[in-house]
Amino acid sequence: MIETWVQDLVNWILVTFALPKVGLSAIFVVSFVSATLLPLGSEPAVFGYVSLAPNMFWPAVFVATIGNTLGGLTSYWTGLIAQKGYQRWREHHPHEDADSDYGKKTAGRWHALINRWLERFGPPALLLSWLPVVGDPLCALAGWLRLPLAASTFYMAIGKFLRYVLMTAFLLWIAPHLGLQLNTDF
Repeated sequence: MIETWVQDLVNWILVTFALPKVGLSAIFVVSFVSATLLPLGSEPAVFGYVSLAPNMFWPAVFVATIGNTLGGLTSYWTGLIAQKGYQRWREHHPHEDADSDYGKKTAGRWHALINRWLERFGPPALLLSWLPVVGDPLCALAGWLRLPLAASTFYMAIGKFLRYVLMTAFLLWIAPHLGLQLNTDF
């Protein structure tokens, strides 16, 4: 029952946001959603669209960058709101937090390492926000740590822009010369 519902939903999304029909709006939606904590990749959509319309390389890259950056900012705001909520909870429950070893159980050395790393490098660390698996939580952690919004947005956008330019250019123009044949029969 659930599998059928999910399959129907996926089919509806694919038909609704079919690249040749909708174009840049599909790139925007896919790029936005893929930059949140949902597991979705936007590169195939950008590559597919640019394969169909090579003259739309730069518009597709810019739209994907804007959508992906706004998705990263959604993660940033999620981290900021979560941090504010946690601080409010601590103010109303000081005795529960002091008696608990919750922080010791959840933090661990990776938590401490990533916090120190992000506090040390600040917003420029968000140049890596495009990375799979770690990029989305990195944006949320930037919000949690209250890194400056304008600088965080700038570095997120630069990293995501460079990713789209380099990856799409590689797939379109370099990979075929290296003998890597990509299926572009959409």
